[in-house]
Amino acid sequence: MRKEKHHKGWNEIKTNDSWAIFKIMSEFVNGYEKLSRIGPCVSIFGSARTKPDHKYYKLAESIAQKIVEAGYGVITGGGPGIMEAGNKGAHLAGGTSVGLNIELPFEQHDNPYIDSDKSLDFDYFFVRKVMFVKYSQGFVVMPGGFGTLDELFEAITLIQTKKIAMFPIILVGTDFWGGLVDWIKKTLLEANNNISEGDLDLVKVVDTEDEVVEILNSFYKKFNLSPNF
Repeated sequence: MRKEKHHKGWNEIKTNDSWAIFKIMSEFVNGYEKLSRIGPCVSIFGSARTKPDHKYYKLAESIAQKIVEAGYGVITGGGPGIMEAGNKGAHLAGGTSVGLNIELPFEQHDNPYIDSDKSLDFDYFFVRKVMFVKYSQGFVVMPGGFGTLDELFEAITLIQTKKIAMFPIILVGTDFWGGLVDWIKKTLLEANNNISEGDLDLVKVVDTEDEVVEILNSFYKKFNLSPNF
């Protein structure tokens, strides 16, 4: 837990909060202005700790290449690990490669595969999350930690509550995600009735890059849309 140099009084807290509003607004404005010009993109999420020689790093890179070949760009969190793999695959395939970086005390640093004019830095997680949801035509969720789960369940909740339009949410890695999906079905749905049966259809679990692209293309074909919409 972060230690403050001194105990802030209520007036100081209110003043700091008031000035923070301008910083928050600037991040929204900058994000909207830059991302509104990127075209249709798919976000790839996953652990910052995944090494380049790991199978999921290599798979994320291949998925990004396939996504670009299908006509989409790629958005990641801009850091190392799976994020780097996603940007690398998009970059090597000659496609749009976007990085939404966040300042963190560890793990996070820009990867070198982001387009120079499409690298954005954020101080606030919630602003960054808005950008992912607003400017993505789909979420590809690779194995990751708490941050990856946060993005996943945020998207599911927004779609479930109809706060945003539906888009594909694809979990990659049956071995990794299978236990979580089983728990959701058995504990949340069957044992406690905390979700609806139809909510299970909001996510798809796959193992290959071809399955990812097939789901994306099938979804937008169903709604008579294409990557250049």
